[in-house]
Amino acid sequence: THNLPPGLEYLKQLDRIIIHQQVELLEAIIGTETSSKYEIKNHLGQRVYFAVEENDCFDRNLCSPIRSFTIRIADNTGREVITVNRPLRCNSCLFPCFLQELEVQSPPGTVAGYVVQNWDPFLPKFTIQNESKEDILKIIGPYATCGCFEDVDFEVKALNEMSTIGKISKYWSGFVNNVFTNTANFGIQVPVDLDVRIKAVMIGACFLIDLMFFENSLDGL
Repeated sequence: THNLPPGLEYLKQLDRIIIHQQVELLEAIIGTETSSKYEIKNHLGQRVYFAVEENDCFDRNLCSPIRSFTIRIADNTGREVITVNRPLRCNSCLFPCFLQELEVQSPPGTVAGYVVQNWDPFLPKFTIQNESKEDILKIIGPYATCGCFEDVDFEVKALNEMSTIGKISKYWSGFVNNVFTNTANFGIQVPVDLDVRIKAVMIGACFLIDLMFFENSLDGL
C-alpha cells in the first residue's frame, strides 16, 4: 500500500462506492443552480470522502450541463486526495469532434487517468484510461436514460464489450428531489481488486455522467 496515492488506501477494500449529492435549499426554493457538494460513502453509508465543485455562477447557470468544472475530493481529515477536471465542451452526439473528456488526478497534480466519451449514434459510451492514456475499461449506458421511477444502470465492461464487470447506477431519488433540486444518488460497483487509481477515475466518471444525463430537473423521473 505504500505505492498507492495518499488518501486512496481505503478504496483498496471497496467494491461498492455510494455518491450522494447534498440537497441545496437555495436551489430548491428559487431554482438557482448552486455549486454541487457530494458525500462519497462506503456500502454501509459511512462517509469516506467529501467533494465540492468549483466554478463560477455564469458557468453553472448559463453553461450547465456542459459547464467546465473542477471537483476537489477530500478525505475526512480535509486533505485533498482527488482532483477532477472537466473542460467546457459542447455536448452533441451529432458532432464527434466535441466529445467529452475528463481528467482525474490523484494526488492532485499527478494524473491518475481519464474518462473519454466514444461516439455512438444510439448509446452513451465511454472509455476509462490510465495515466498513460491506455484503454482499461468501457462504460456503456442504456438507450434511454430517463429512468421513469427506477434506477438507471451504466454497465462497466471489459474492452471487448462482451463481459460486464460492474456498473454505475443512478438511483431514483423520488419525485421531490428530482423535480426541484437536481440531487443525484449514484452507486459504483467494481471488482474489489481493481486498481485504486481506476476506482478514482470511476468516481470522476460518475460526475461526468451526472452532468451529461441527469443535470436537468426532470431527468431521472
